[in-house]
Amino acid sequence: MSNHLRKSLLLYPAGVILIMAVLYLFLQRAPRPSPSPRLPVPDPRLANLGVAPDWTTLSRYNNVLTRAEFVNALQDVYLLGDNLHFDITEKGVTVTSTLSPPGPPVSFAGQGTRNPPPRYWRPASEIPAGPSGEPLSGVRIAIDPGHIGGKWARMEQRWYQVDDTIPVTEGDMTLLTAKLLAPRLESLGAIVSLVRSTCEPVTELRPHDLTEYASRLLPGAPSNEVVSLSEKLFYRSAEIRARAALINETMKPDLVLCLHFNAEHWGNDPSNPLFSNRNHFHMILHGSYMDGEIAHEDERLELMHKVFQRVHEEEVPLASAVATAFLEDTGLPAYLYRLGKPARQVGPALWTRNLLANRLYQCPVLFCEPYVMNNEEVYNRVQAGDYDGEREVAGKLRKSIYREYRDAVVKGLVNYYSSRPEGNP
Repeated sequence: MSNHLRKSLLLYPAGVILIMAVLYLFLQRAPRPSPSPRLPVPDPRLANLGVAPDWTTLSRYNNVLTRAEFVNALQDVYLLGDNLHFDITEKGVTVTSTLSPPGPPVSFAGQGTRNPPPRYWRPASEIPAGPSGEPLSGVRIAIDPGHIGGKWARMEQRWYQVDDTIPVTEGDMTLLTAKLLAPRLESLGAIVSLVRSTCEPVTELRPHDLTEYASRLLPGAPSNEVVSLSEKLFYRSAEIRARAALINETMKPDLVLCLHFNAEHWGNDPSNPLFSNRNHFHMILHGSYMDGEIAHEDERLELMHKVFQRVHEEEVPLASAVATAFLEDTGLPAYLYRLGKPARQVGPALWTRNLLANRLYQCPVLFCEPYVMNNEEVYNRVQAGDYDGEREVAGKLRKSIYREYRDAVVKGLVNYYSSRPEGNP
């Protein structure tokens, strides 16, 4: 055997060992996919992706509301049916529960025993007025552009396109409106946060992560039905819950502006949509729980936070100011829900409904629903895009639809917060 061959054979094992060592180090340092967030077990006593309530968190509301205040809020704002789940005595209230121990009653306030409601948000009366020219000084505002848009728009069923024209995608439209709105609010003194700034989800979950959860909700169902439900759980539930965590735990705003565009039914083919001759505006506030919703224990806990933080008392006058501005500036008629719908009217264009975002965001939430996206005039305005000033669109000089939206929101907020007295502590 030649010396050259002998050396090669001796070096071969060392080379293999060296390669394996380098490969091992690379694998150790290479980023590993993070595990999907742990999901709760489906339970008919909970809303989708809900978790068992911790009733002890309600003890902080002792002596905040009188019995009459609690009962009136429950009956006039939050329940559409009879009270079946709140055990009310002269001294306090206990929420019925089979998932976890109900905890001690929440004590009602008596003469001279009232406590301020513990909450991260502040009503206008508690926010000091700022310098002249900054009517929104110090107001913390979170802007939540509704839906996701982008590549998710078709899945969300908030997308249609006529021939080769610009697609009408609600998630993209709300994001554009939000990006126009944020700097205008900041110029007036507000502290603004965007819940999302791209057309990507806030949640780490994706539809495939929710397939097992969906299959448990639909045992024995065909695979296409399971896939469809997993997609809905992704964009309707997981996404809103992720936004709620961001809002409640990090942003802690004084109010949330949920920006949406409305729509009438446009049929089953988004490439050949049905157009509506209706165009309207309304806003949704929190309330009006149906019996099947309040049967969920997590929804009862979320209702209690809303009641005892007195959210409705701030939400109504704030929303009323914004709604008035919208009706004045856009000329849109106020939308009316049909009889039998789970909604209650609390003012012109103002309705209470139990939407997930309104329920989970623990502060006043203004859920705006202007413009019908599949109205021909609105469609033409979307095709015109965003622009400065006014242009003739659909036979009339108009602002861009996005700036008209922005300006109405700003006008309403300025009108509301300008009422703060100078030198407010």
